[in-house]
Order: sequence, then structure tokens, then C-alpha cells
Amino acid sequence: MSYEQLLALYDEALPTVFGYLLSRCGSVSAAEDLTSETFLAAVVAVRVGNAPLSVPWLIGIARHKLVDHWRSKAREDAGLSVVGSQQTVDEEDPWDVRLDALRAQQTLDAISATHRLVLILRYLDDLSVPAVAAQLGRTRQATEVLVSRARAAFRREYELRGGEDG
Repeated sequence: MSYEQLLALYDEALPTVFGYLLSRCGSVSAAEDLTSETFLAAVVAVRVGNAPLSVPWLIGIARHKLVDHWRSKAREDAGLSVVGSQQTVDEEDPWDVRLDALRAQQTLDAISATHRLVLILRYLDDLSVPAVAAQLGRTRQATEVLVSRARAAFRREYELRGGEDG
């Protein structure tokens, strides 16, 4: 693949990659940074010579950049705050999910970066728990517990923001 092909793909894929990242991180500046990191990684892959240039391939790179972003944010948040008490795992979650999109985005922004990452991978990217575990480098069981805790944290925060009405 050549740089000319990459430039053509850039023109085609930029709105899709940026939209994917913006919808998952909620910050224009973060989405811009992650988009540029995605395309820089694509340039490196073209230099190596084994790049299957396509929009889905770029979305895959963007997903990895987003995971790295949330991991970094989680480490930063951990340094700034004390870890809360352990939550019990609910056996069954009866909460009916009809969410207001803006309130849901604000709620995601309010919970920890680790919980945000897990919920984005599981529910926005529609990855299975084993796939989320692979992305995070955790066991399936640890990821199931993390997803459960993240859902509980999201539910609590969402209801605090007035989300129980609808």
C-alpha cells in the first residue's frame, strides 16, 4: 500500500473515525487527539508494509487508542482519588434501561475511567465479556465482576442525576 492510498483512505475515513471516537469519549479535544494517534499508527503500519487499509481496520486501531486513553485516565484518576468501598455483585439487575442520551453521556463522564471503559467496550462497542477481558488483559471472571460493578456505579450515578423517571 502506498501513501497516496492512505491519503485517499484518510479523506474517506476521517469523519467515521472521529465520530466513533467522539461518541465514546465525549470530548472533542480527546477525540481529535485520538483520531490523530489513529492515523499516525496507520502511517507506521504502511511503512512496515503489512497494512490492510480499510475503514474497519482504522476503527480497530481507534478502539485500541481509546482503550489506551481510558487506561491512562484510570491511572490518573487513581492518583487523584481514594478508591471507594467494594460493591457487592448483583445476581440480577432488574433496572429497565431506557436512557436519555445526554444524561447517559454525563453519567459516563462522572463514573471512574475504568468503569467507563468497560461499559463502552461492552455496550457501545457490543463486545462480549471474553472480548472485553482480552482487550483489558484480565480474566473473564474478573471482567464479569468489573462489568457488574460498572453497571451498578452507572445506575447509581444515573439515578442521582434524575434518570429514574424514564
